[in-house]
Amino acid sequence: MGKDSKNIIINKNARRNFSLNETFQAGIVLDGWEVKSIRQGKIDLKNSYVRLKNNEAWVIGLKIDVPASLNQEVDIMRSRKLLLKKKEITNLKDSITKKGETCVLEKIYWSQNLVKCDIALGKGKKKFDQREDIKKRDWERDKARAIKKSLRK
Repeated sequence: MGKDSKNIIINKNARRNFSLNETFQAGIVLDGWEVKSIRQGKIDLKNSYVRLKNNEAWVIGLKIDVPASLNQEVDIMRSRKLLLKKKEITNLKDSITKKGETCVLEKIYWSQNLVKCDIALGKGKKKFDQREDIKKRDWERDKARAIKKSLRK
């Protein structure tokens, strides 16, 4: 990501529920009203995921609410095409089929005047893995506090 990129929305559940390995940057095909809604912050990627169909990547479950100024009937949950290179799509397909990994939408952001997204490959975490991450994070926080406290004296 460049200096002029700005996050629109981040999928916090992706890091919590998956151990993510490889990340890809993709463009996303949007209609004009969708870009307007994204500028207003009316986007939700809570239950979204990436599916490969016919050598194309599609994001499914991405919800972009309709702006008040739009007077036509539209599908807010429609599948949206991701713009990736053929080599990246082949990479994704191999990882999903051979390694059993899942492709997750990690974040959506502005890159100059374009809407981009990061998709990541990862394996789902079990409940005990999630608890282990919480314990590790708490330990790091307590350790940092103890070091900071000892330096004050």
